[in-house]
Amino acid sequence: MLANARSVHSSPTVPASVDSAELELAVKGMYERVAREPHAEFHFETGRALAERLGYEPSRLDQVPAAAIDSFAGVGHHFELAALKSGESVVDLGSGSGMDAFVAATYVGATGRVTGFDMTDAQRLKATALRDAAGGRFDQVQFVAGYIEQLTLDDASADCVISNGVINLVSDKQRVFDEASRVLRPGGRLALSDIVTRVILPQSIVCNADLWAACIGGAMHREDYQAGIEAAGFRIELVQLNSQYEFLPGRAQRSATKYEVHSVSLLATKLLTPT
Repeated sequence: MLANARSVHSSPTVPASVDSAELELAVKGMYERVAREPHAEFHFETGRALAERLGYEPSRLDQVPAAAIDSFAGVGHHFELAALKSGESVVDLGSGSGMDAFVAATYVGATGRVTGFDMTDAQRLKATALRDAAGGRFDQVQFVAGYIEQLTLDDASADCVISNGVINLVSDKQRVFDEASRVLRPGGRLALSDIVTRVILPQSIVCNADLWAACIGGAMHREDYQAGIEAAGFRIELVQLNSQYEFLPGRAQRSATKYEVHSVSLLATKLLTPT
């Protein structure tokens, strides 16, 4: 669950009353700590117990570096929706310490390719070190320093884009959806889990840096979120509620309950021809 600090800092979609510098520091600092101190207390759960409850197969997780799982802070499970196949090219938006990228590699195999993008140095360096220590098992995986609304990939170069609990942390979500569409081949899949809301959030929530970093302040209205995906040239195939995901007790949980903030997983297909 990684934010895009550039989008938070500079996007005109951030309300004028938001302290951009404070927001950027809060988000970046939060997920640096997730990488370095995965067992610390956060507004959200981390680790293997969370991953298994969300639906990850234990046998699949056994193939992934344990330290990457320790820093997992996703909000859902969408690999069944993604239906990855051997030899495919996958892009992971906000790859964090690498758990989902490594899981994707177990599906696409040695002939496939997985590229994770992340702006948080501590997360990306941890993921890269874990890959390098794996004795060649994940040579098809690379972790790139970058922003998820500005991908350094060629047009139509990927089969599937995945993301887990990240896009809600980006202020300009439409640019993320547009970039995902750009790098996907026609017919390619977007499979993600994210935090959305049924109620438009008040400024007191949107402008709270801690609640933004906790995946609440940046949550988009569910209908607007889906409309943004469709506007980027996708057809939404399925949206499912992740009732297994819950915010931990405290202000984050109270705000999530009051404003109907929740986790969903979604599968969308890039249209063969633009509408």
